[in-house]
Amino acid sequence: MSLHTLDAIDAARAIREKVLSPVDLIEALLERIERIDGRIQAWALVDREGARRAARQAADEAARGTFRGVLHGVPFGAKDIFYSAGLRTEAGSKTMAGFVPDYDATSVARLKAAGAILLGKLHTTEFATTDPAPTRNPWNLVCTPGGSSSGSAAAVAARMVPLAFGTQTIGSNVRPASYCGLVGLKPTFGRISTRGVIPLSYTQDHVGLIARCVEDIALALSVAAGRDPGDASSSRVPVGDYVAALTRRRAPRVGLLREFFERATPEVTDVTGQAINRLARGGADIEEAKLPPTFRAVAAACEHGDPWGFLRARAQDPAPVPPRDGPVARALRRAADADHADPGARGHGDGRRELPAPVVDLGAAIDHRAVRPDEFGFAAGGPAHQRPVHRGAAALGGGVVRGYPRPRVGAEPLA
Repeated sequence: MSLHTLDAIDAARAIREKVLSPVDLIEALLERIERIDGRIQAWALVDREGARRAARQAADEAARGTFRGVLHGVPFGAKDIFYSAGLRTEAGSKTMAGFVPDYDATSVARLKAAGAILLGKLHTTEFATTDPAPTRNPWNLVCTPGGSSSGSAAAVAARMVPLAFGTQTIGSNVRPASYCGLVGLKPTFGRISTRGVIPLSYTQDHVGLIARCVEDIALALSVAAGRDPGDASSSRVPVGDYVAALTRRRAPRVGLLREFFERATPEVTDVTGQAINRLARGGADIEEAKLPPTFRAVAAACEHGDPWGFLRARAQDPAPVPPRDGPVARALRRAADADHADPGARGHGDGRRELPAPVVDLGAAIDHRAVRPDEFGFAAGGPAHQRPVHRGAAALGGGVVRGYPRPRVGAEPLA
């Protein structure tokens, strides 16, 4: 097996068993990045020398039988709105060019404390809002990987890193995971601290995770989750053993929202139907469900001020503060609604169901309605989990939200 194809949980096990050196793993990934990222453009910054130093230290510690945590020697990437001490954090914006924070976001610091190695920063849309990012979908370079965690999803899908942090305010973590055929998790609000993450909405921002298998998500969540005194919105609920929970299988209860199928393309409807049938054959309890009339009103929960002037003013101090300027926020949300209010545009869909990755010319003017689904179902603070069900020309990178753990995908993009 090529080292760049290793999932995080397998790499961690191999390093602990001393059959894999973190140095060899880092070098394999750096070679992969050098070879293919010119076409994909997932990375805003690759910390080659820093990653190599950390890998040598991790290898020396492993040789002595010292392991800092469950992710010892395992590389990860972070969306470029996460603070990283000594590395540029530019949020996809020229207004942040050259900014270097002096501390790590809590989530980044926790993975490092568990032995993980930050390989670099991943492209995002500007301030995690307006599409597009420069990144392309590694399964088809004329397609978008989705936003705003564009680079995070593309890098993981292209086997340039096994694990990455994304963020989600509405659909920015699970949508890119879906478009790229990955596992994406938006945890419950406050489950992972947002301290050190440049904000979009203090009342809706979630730190998310993207990986190629459910086990990697569970492992990383067990490290990143937990109360943070520096984030007043972080949860006090104890952190569970998410990896062990994967072995306690029980039949899932799946709500089927047929009203969403009315806006789907025939290809997506077909693939989703196949996934539903497989879940049913596997023992899942499939139930017809309907959304309440007030469902879309959840978008009004966003309570912060001007997302440009306010973000720029706060970008160098992204500590949580109380919600701001509710009327302005609601006016901005109404404007955003109007910007992508046409549900009939091809490629425009709802992130609460399966989506294909739209074809988009990233070098031309973009109709944002084709790349920014109105995923108001994700604006609430509950968890959302995406897992892939299909890859192909008809429904590239399709996924099902709130899915069920699946076998790992053996296909590799840009092989």
